[in-house]
Amino acid sequence: MANKLAAASIRPTRQRVRIGQILWQSEHRHVTAEKVYMDCQEAGERVSLATVYNTLHQFRSAGLLREVPVNGNCVYCTNITPHHHFYNTETGELYDIPQDQMHLSQLPAPPSGMTVSGVDVVVRVKPNGGAA
Repeated sequence: MANKLAAASIRPTRQRVRIGQILWQSEHRHVTAEKVYMDCQEAGERVSLATVYNTLHQFRSAGLLREVPVNGNCVYCTNITPHHHFYNTETGELYDIPQDQMHLSQLPAPPSGMTVSGVDVVVRVKPNGGAA
Protein backbone atom coordinates (compact mmCIF):
# COMPACT_ATOMS: atom_id res chain seq x y z
CA MET A 1 0.00 0.00 0.00
CA ALA A 2 2.85 2.40 0.76
CA ASN A 3 4.14 1.92 -2.80
CA LYS A 4 0.68 2.59 -4.27
CA LEU A 5 0.43 5.83 -2.32
CA ALA A 6 3.96 6.91 -3.16
CA ALA A 7 3.32 6.21 -6.86
CA ALA A 8 0.33 8.57 -6.60
CA SER A 9 2.54 11.25 -4.98
CA ILE A 10 0.88 10.79 -1.58
CA ARG A 11 3.20 10.62 1.41
CA PRO A 12 2.57 7.15 2.87
CA THR A 13 2.03 7.98 6.55
CA ARG A 14 1.03 5.17 8.89
CA GLN A 15 -2.59 6.37 9.00
CA ARG A 16 -2.89 6.80 5.22
CA VAL A 17 -1.41 3.34 4.63
CA ARG A 18 -3.79 1.79 7.16
CA ILE A 19 -6.82 3.60 5.73
CA GLY A 20 -5.79 2.42 2.26
CA GLN A 21 -5.45 -1.17 3.46
CA ILE A 22 -8.88 -1.02 5.04
CA LEU A 23 -10.38 0.68 1.99
CA TRP A 24 -8.96 -1.82 -0.51
CA GLN A 25 -9.42 -4.94 1.66
CA SER A 26 -11.67 -6.30 -1.07
CA GLU A 27 -12.19 -5.29 -4.65
CA HIS A 28 -14.62 -2.61 -5.80
CA ARG A 29 -16.11 -1.27 -2.61
CA HIS A 30 -18.58 1.59 -2.22
CA VAL A 31 -18.12 3.26 1.15
CA THR A 32 -18.81 6.49 2.96
CA ALA A 33 -16.21 8.23 5.08
CA GLU A 34 -18.20 7.15 8.14
CA LYS A 35 -18.00 3.50 7.06
CA VAL A 36 -14.24 3.75 6.57
CA TYR A 37 -13.97 5.39 10.00
CA MET A 38 -15.98 2.56 11.61
CA ASP A 39 -13.85 -0.04 9.80
CA CYS A 40 -10.73 1.69 11.16
CA GLN A 41 -12.13 1.64 14.69
CA GLU A 42 -13.01 -2.06 14.40
CA ALA A 43 -9.47 -2.77 13.16
CA GLY A 44 -8.04 -0.99 16.20
CA GLU A 45 -6.69 1.94 14.18
CA ARG A 46 -6.82 5.17 16.16
CA VAL A 47 -7.76 7.77 13.59
CA SER A 48 -10.12 10.74 13.64
CA LEU A 49 -13.07 11.12 11.30
CA ALA A 50 -11.46 14.32 9.99
CA THR A 51 -8.33 12.36 9.07
CA VAL A 52 -10.46 9.81 7.22
CA TYR A 53 -12.24 12.59 5.28
CA ASN A 54 -8.94 14.32 4.45
CA THR A 55 -7.34 11.04 3.37
CA LEU A 56 -10.28 10.09 1.15
CA HIS A 57 -10.14 13.52 -0.50
CA GLN A 58 -6.40 13.06 -1.11
CA PHE A 59 -6.98 9.61 -2.60
CA ARG A 60 -9.74 11.00 -4.84
CA SER A 61 -7.60 13.95 -5.96
CA ALA A 62 -4.79 11.53 -6.82
CA GLY A 63 -7.15 9.39 -8.93
CA LEU A 64 -7.19 6.40 -6.57
CA LEU A 65 -10.92 6.70 -5.82
CA ARG A 66 -14.07 7.95 -7.49
CA GLU A 67 -16.53 10.12 -5.64
CA VAL A 68 -20.20 9.35 -6.31
CA PRO A 69 -22.68 11.93 -5.00
CA VAL A 70 -25.98 10.27 -4.05
CA ASN A 71 -28.87 12.00 -2.27
CA GLY A 72 -26.62 14.65 -0.76
CA ASN A 73 -24.13 12.07 0.48
CA CYS A 74 -20.71 11.23 -0.87
CA VAL A 75 -19.90 7.59 -1.55
CA TYR A 76 -16.35 6.60 -2.51
CA CYS A 77 -15.87 3.92 -5.14
CA THR A 78 -12.62 1.96 -5.36
CA ASN A 79 -13.32 0.98 -8.98
CA ILE A 80 -11.69 3.79 -10.94
CA THR A 81 -12.42 2.35 -14.39
CA PRO A 82 -15.16 4.14 -16.37
CA HIS A 83 -18.53 2.83 -15.20
CA HIS A 84 -21.91 3.89 -13.84
CA HIS A 85 -23.98 2.84 -10.82
CA PHE A 86 -27.29 1.42 -9.71
CA TYR A 87 -28.43 2.99 -6.42
CA ASN A 88 -30.86 1.04 -4.24
CA THR A 89 -33.10 3.76 -2.82
CA GLU A 90 -34.21 1.57 0.09
CA THR A 91 -30.85 0.22 1.29
CA GLY A 92 -28.52 2.97 0.06
CA GLU A 93 -26.27 0.41 -1.65
CA LEU A 94 -24.44 1.14 -4.90
CA TYR A 95 -23.74 -1.47 -7.57
CA ASP A 96 -21.42 -1.08 -10.55
CA ILE A 97 -22.83 -0.95 -14.07
CA PRO A 98 -20.12 -1.76 -16.61
CA GLN A 99 -19.48 1.05 -19.09
CA ASP A 100 -20.44 -1.15 -22.05
CA GLN A 101 -23.94 -1.67 -20.61
CA MET A 102 -24.82 2.04 -20.73
CA HIS A 103 -25.31 3.83 -24.01
CA LEU A 104 -25.88 7.58 -24.08
CA SER A 105 -26.94 8.84 -27.48
CA GLN A 106 -26.30 12.54 -26.97
CA LEU A 107 -24.91 14.92 -24.39
CA PRO A 108 -25.80 18.59 -24.18
CA ALA A 109 -23.18 21.05 -25.37
CA PRO A 110 -20.95 22.12 -22.49
CA PRO A 111 -20.74 25.79 -21.49
CA SER A 112 -18.50 28.00 -23.60
CA GLY A 113 -14.81 27.30 -23.04
CA MET A 114 -15.48 23.92 -21.39
CA THR A 115 -15.13 20.32 -22.53
CA VAL A 116 -16.81 17.23 -21.15
CA SER A 117 -14.28 15.27 -19.10
CA GLY A 118 -16.54 12.40 -18.08
CA VAL A 119 -20.10 11.29 -17.43
CA ASP A 120 -21.35 9.59 -14.27
CA VAL A 121 -24.83 8.08 -14.32
CA VAL A 122 -26.63 6.87 -11.19
CA VAL A 123 -29.72 4.75 -11.90
CA ARG A 124 -32.03 4.64 -8.91
CA VAL A 125 -33.71 1.28 -8.29
CA LYS A 126 -36.01 -0.17 -5.62
CA PRO A 127 -37.42 -3.61 -4.91
CA ASN A 128 -40.60 -4.52 -6.75
CA GLY A 129 -43.60 -3.67 -4.63
CA GLY A 130 -45.68 -6.68 -5.61
CA ALA A 131 -49.13 -6.08 -7.12
CA ALA A 132 -49.64 -2.62 -8.54
